[in-house]
Amino acid sequence: MQKVSLRKVKTPVSYLQENSEEVLHFSLQGLLPAGHTLALNTTLGTLSHLVCKDERPHMLMEQQFTTSESCVLLPLLEAYPYYCPYEVLLASFNSGRVSETAIARSRKRLQEAQEAGVWDQEMRPVRNVLSRTRLKTRSFGIEISSILETGYILMQMPRHKHPEI
Repeated sequence: MQKVSLRKVKTPVSYLQENSEEVLHFSLQGLLPAGHTLALNTTLGTLSHLVCKDERPHMLMEQQFTTSESCVLLPLLEAYPYYCPYEVLLASFNSGRVSETAIARSRKRLQEAQEAGVWDQEMRPVRNVLSRTRLKTRSFGIEISSILETGYILMQMPRHKHPEI
C-alpha cells in the first residue's frame, strides 16, 4: 500500500514570505469604498475583494497571481498610499524578501545600471511582471501607475473605466 503524505504543500510565495501570516489584509482607504478590504493569500497567490454585509464577509471578486506577480504586488499594497521605489520592487522581485540589505543591494545595482546606460534592461523583467499584474488589479478598479524616475504607486481608476463595485 502506498503511503500518502498529508502535510501541507507550500507554493514558492509562502517560502519567500517572512511574514508568518498567510492572509494579509489591506483597507486601501481612498482606493476602496469604506468597509471594503483586499485580502492577499500569500500561500495561494490570490487577491480577494471582501466586504462585510449583515455582519458576514462576502467576496466580491478574486484574482489569481503568479509568484512573480505577488512579489511585485505585495510591496505596492504595503506602500500604499505612498509610492513604492524601484529598488524595493526589484528587491522583492529578485528575492521575495524585502530586507534593508536586499533593498540596498538593489539600489546599488540600479545605480550601476544607470551609470552603464542599461537601467531599462535591468528593470525590464520587473516591468514585464508589473504589466501582467496591472491587468489583474484593474478588475479591482486599481491602477498601477509609474512615477517617472521614482517608482510605482497604486491609484484609483476613473469610475467609467472599471466595473461598478
